[in-house]
Formats: sequence, C-alpha cells, structure tokens
Amino acid sequence: MEQTAWSMLPPIITIVLALLTKEVYMSLIIGIFSGALLFTGGSFLESIITMFSVMEEKVGGNVNILVFLVILGILVAAITKSGATKAYGEWAARVIKGKRSAMGLTALLGIVIFIDDYFNCLTVGTVMRPVTDKFKIARAKLAYIIDATAAPICIIAPVSSWAAAVGSSLPEGATVDGFTIFLQTIPFNLYAWLTMAFMVFIIMSGRDFATMGATVRKNKEHFEIPSEYRDSVEEEQKISGNGKIIDLVLPLIVLIGACIYGMLYTGGIHDEGVTIAAAFADCDSSKALVMGSFIAFVFTGLLYLPRKVVSFDDFCGCFTQGFKAMVPAVFILCLAWTLSGICSDKYLNLGGYVGAIVNEHTSVMMFLPVIFFLVAIGLAFATGTSWGTFGILIPIAMAILDATNTDLYPMLVICVAAILSGAVGGDHASPISDTTILASAGAQCHHLDHVGTQVPYVLVVSTCCILGYIVDGFTQNGWVGLATGFIALFIAMFIIKAKVPVVED
Repeated sequence: MEQTAWSMLPPIITIVLALLTKEVYMSLIIGIFSGALLFTGGSFLESIITMFSVMEEKVGGNVNILVFLVILGILVAAITKSGATKAYGEWAARVIKGKRSAMGLTALLGIVIFIDDYFNCLTVGTVMRPVTDKFKIARAKLAYIIDATAAPICIIAPVSSWAAAVGSSLPEGATVDGFTIFLQTIPFNLYAWLTMAFMVFIIMSGRDFATMGATVRKNKEHFEIPSEYRDSVEEEQKISGNGKIIDLVLPLIVLIGACIYGMLYTGGIHDEGVTIAAAFADCDSSKALVMGSFIAFVFTGLLYLPRKVVSFDDFCGCFTQGFKAMVPAVFILCLAWTLSGICSDKYLNLGGYVGAIVNEHTSVMMFLPVIFFLVAIGLAFATGTSWGTFGILIPIAMAILDATNTDLYPMLVICVAAILSGAVGGDHASPISDTTILASAGAQCHHLDHVGTQVPYVLVVSTCCILGYIVDGFTQNGWVGLATGFIALFIAMFIIKAKVPVVED
C-alpha cells in the first residue's frame, strides 16, 4: 500500500469523519488506525503496535513544542491571575471604540509577532480575547484573524522559524543558498499577501459571508463561549493580583526577545564567522521556543513575586491551570503529528506518491507554477503540515528546474513561491493542521467551527492565486502574476461588497 493511491485514504477518512461528526479526536484516531491497517496488511495487533510506534516517534521528535505550549499556558495563566490582562482589557476598552478597531489591533499584533506561528497563535489569542469578547466578536472570527496573520506573515518574514525550515528543505548538494531563494520568493508568495489583504477587507467592510456570516450574526444576538472553554473563562475571572499593563507588556517583550535570541543561539551566532542570516537559517526553532519561553517564565516569576503582584501559592497554582488549558491543543497536535507520521516516507509514503505524479506531468513548462500550487495545497490539506509539504515538493522543483541554468532560475523561484503559497493555503483549510488547531486554541474557539468558517475565505483567496500562477507560468514574470492575483482579489471584493450586506457593525 506504500506510495500508492491507498496512501491518501487515512487523511481522507479523517477529514470526512471530522466534517461529518464534528468530533476531531475520534476522527484522527480512526484515520491513524486505518493507515496502520493499510501499512501492516490488515493485521489488527501489528496495527496497534505500528500506531503507537509512530506516535512515540512523532511526539518524541516534537516534545520541545509540547513543552513550549505548556510553559506558554503557565505564563498565560500567571499573567491572567496577576490582573495584568484585566488591566489591559480595561485600558483597551477605553481606547478601542468599536469592533473594527478591536479586530484591527488583533491583526496588527499578529503581524508584529512574526517569529513563529505557534507563538503567534497563542499569544495573540491570549492578549486580544478579553477585548474581542467585550465587543461580542465571534470566537470563530477571532480565530480567522489569528490564523490569517500567523503562517502568512511567518512565510514572508526573513527572521522566522519558517525561513529556517524552507532553507533546510533544499536537497543536499544544492547549488543555490536556501536563505537566498527564500528571500527571492517573498514578493511572489501570493497566498500570504492576498490572505492578509482579504482579511483587512473583511475587517473594514464588515461583510462576512457563508458560514462565517451566519456565525457572526448568531453571536451578535447571543454571544457564545464554547462549552469546553467555559471552565477556563471562569478561572480567568478569579483574579487575585494587582497587576498593571506593564506586567503584561514586559513578559511579552522578554518572551519575544528571548525567542529571537534562542534562534540565533541555536544557530551558532556565538561561533566565529557566523552571520545573523546564517544563524537564523541553521537554528533549531523548537529548542529556541522552549529556551525563550523558559526565560520569560523565570523573568515573570522574578517580576511578580518580589512585588507581591501574586502570592507564591497562586503563582504555583498556575502550573496546573496552564497545563489544563493546553490539554486540548496538545492532544490534537499529538494525533495530527501521528497521522502525518503514518503518511510519511517511512510508512505509506503519501508524499512519494504525489511526487511521482508531479514528475510525470511536467512536460508543459508554462503550467508548472499552478501545478505546484495545486499539488501543494492538496497535499498540505491532506496531511495537515505545510512544512512537510514544501519539504517534499521543493526538492522536486529543484530537480526539474536546474538552479545553475540562468534561463530557468526565474521559473524556479516562482515555482518555489507557488509551493510555499499552496502549503500555507492547504494548511489553513485543513482541520488536522497544527496551525489551525493552535489558532482555535488561541481564540478558545471550537476547532471545527473555525475550520468551517475559514474554508470559504481560503477558497476565495486560492482561486485568485490560481489565476496569478497561471499568468506567472505564461509570462515567467512573478510581478505580473502578483498584479493579476491582486486584480482578481479586488474583483472578488467588489462582488462581495455588492452582494453581501454588512454583518459586523
């Protein structure tokens, strides 16, 4: 069953079941086990062993991310317990006069925090959720804004964990520098640019449509907090400290600064001759996030305890509270990583099957950008991993388009940009994507509500990207394709403005 059409079955089963039953945990477990059954030839006992072997491998390899999430949960709980979040919310309520301002500030914060999408999703949600709740902005709308400024900003930011991941995706012996080619793809990453432009339009116009429109209308009449997060909201309301806004701002500044330094440190910035760009390209982002979050945790304790912002007992009580808040995200991530593992080259090799199809249909050079975009968006949707998607497809693009050939190099840059663009687009639409899961967790929104409301927006932007990459292929000029994508988006926005009534005042 390896590297055949059967390898597509586990993600398809998972996604269909999730959409039908609205139960993402059970859907993931069934999808994983179906993949294990395919791999072992139907042996029930061997399938159980295989499933948990993959889980052990994937969770073990990503344990730093899980530790980061737990520490971040503890930080969030401590900041909330101190009263600093409430102080910020009261200040924001005085300064922010309406829903558009609240959503605009959320988007701005998402753009500013460009280091890592995991960090972005959880931090923006934590800081802005009390403010958006005050204005009765639907949690699904908040999750969309978070998601639209997480991966899209990271994939066009030279200083981010994503830049390092793209650089490391180039095959061994590549004649072109990974960081250099990443920089060259930034202007032509249509999905990232168009998504952020479309998000601004949705915020400013207030014209939500499809399932998002229905959700926003429902929350205007009766604002709802998902049942699984009501306990955490009650905990957040139990404020024991006398914190001020500075007690929120300083830990966040230290967290951001420490994470950036962590990336430089793990990239060998202190070694002789290592440049900042090289350090970012060679960094271990997961270790950097753990390092940065732990430094911020220690700093927060030293900031709060001597000043008696919170008592020692309350500060220690945040450990279990923070861990508890992150349990849904941790559990879904562990299952999503396991599904990705069962589809990897060591098992069903879904990427190898897709790669073989791409290699067989590359005779028409002018269609390569749109082909790579569509394959990337489909693969990222099916596997829930954008990093895994461009890790599979970039080496294929490098093999097809010789980087040493100056005539083909511009097309190579466009194709890599199309791969990155499609990877983020598929990641956005996928219910098993870690970024989508964390955007839901950051907004404390029911996960499948976020997926269902975001997909129509993803489809609008993706359609505009398809037109842009078709033009890219015919002209071999990324700037012309970028202009085409924006023109298509402006037409779509004009139609939406004409047909959709204002939903969000």
